[in-house]
Amino acid sequence: MKKVGISKNTLFREIRDYVSIAIAMLSYCIGWTLFLLPNDITTGGVPGISSIIYWGLNIPVNITYFIINAILLVIALKILGLRFCIKTIYGVIVLTIATSITTQYTKDLHLLHDQPFMASVLGAVFCGCGVGLGLSSNGSSGGTDIIAAVINKYRDISLGRVILLCDIIIISSSYFVLHSWEKVIYGYVVLYITAFCVDQVVNSMRRSVQFFIISDKYEEIGNRINLNPHRGCTVINAQGFYSGHSVKMLFVLAKKRESSVIFQLINEIDPKAFVSQSAVIGVYGAGFDTFKVKKNNKQPQNAGQIEN
Repeated sequence: MKKVGISKNTLFREIRDYVSIAIAMLSYCIGWTLFLLPNDITTGGVPGISSIIYWGLNIPVNITYFIINAILLVIALKILGLRFCIKTIYGVIVLTIATSITTQYTKDLHLLHDQPFMASVLGAVFCGCGVGLGLSSNGSSGGTDIIAAVINKYRDISLGRVILLCDIIIISSSYFVLHSWEKVIYGYVVLYITAFCVDQVVNSMRRSVQFFIISDKYEEIGNRINLNPHRGCTVINAQGFYSGHSVKMLFVLAKKRESSVIFQLINEIDPKAFVSQSAVIGVYGAGFDTFKVKKNNKQPQNAGQIEN
C-alpha cells in the first residue's frame, strides 16, 4: 500500500503559516485591546461590532467576537475551502484567547488616554499589520477579512479597499452607543490606516521581480535556479551590439524574497555575470498568482446557429 507523506518544504511552509498567523493575531490583539478599546475608539469588522456591543450591553468582546465568527466561518466554508477556513479558525481561536487574557490583566491600563489620535494611529498600525500578515499566511482574523478574501478570490480588488467599504457602516453606527462624533472620526482614522497597512503588508509579501542574466555559465545557473528556489528559466538568444558576439540570456521570474538566493548562487557560479533585476506589477500563472477575470456567462444571440 502506497504511503502518503508530506515533503519537508510543505511541512515547513505549513508551520511557518501557523506561526505567522499566531504573531498576526497577537499584533491585532495589542492594537485592539490596549489602544482602541480602552479609549472608546471603534475599529472595523467583527471586533468593531464586538466593541459596540460591549459598550452598549457590557458583554465581553471575546464572547461576541467568537460567536459571530463561528457563524461566518460556517457560511464561508464552501467558498474559501477547508484549508483557508482551518487556518482562519485557528486565527480566531488564538485571537479569542489572547483577547480574553489581555482584557483580564489590563483592565486598569489606559495607554495614551489623553491622546486619542495617537492611540488611533498606533492601534490601527498594529491591527492592520496583523490582518495583512494573517491574509498573507492563508488565514485571517475572521469577520470582514473573510468577505475580503472571498471577493479577492474572484476579483482583482485591493483587500484593504474591500475591508474599508465593508466597515464604514460599523464605524458610523458606534455613534448610537458612544454619542460622540469625535470618536466616530477617530474610528475613520483607524479604518483608513488599517486598510493602508493591510495593502502594504500583503503587497510586500506577494511582490515579484524579474531577472535578465547574461553569463557563459547560463546552463549551470539555470539548473541551480530550477532546484532552488525552484523557478523556471527561459533562454533567450541575444547578440552584443558592440562586440557582435552571440550570447545566451536567462529570463527568470521569482518572488522578491527569493532574490537573495538567486544572487547568491549566481555569485557562486559566475561572479562576472551581468545581471539586471526589476520589479513587476503582477505575475500570473503556475507558482504565482491566479488570474482574476470576470466570467461572462452570456452567449451571443447567434451562438450555435449555422449560416446558410
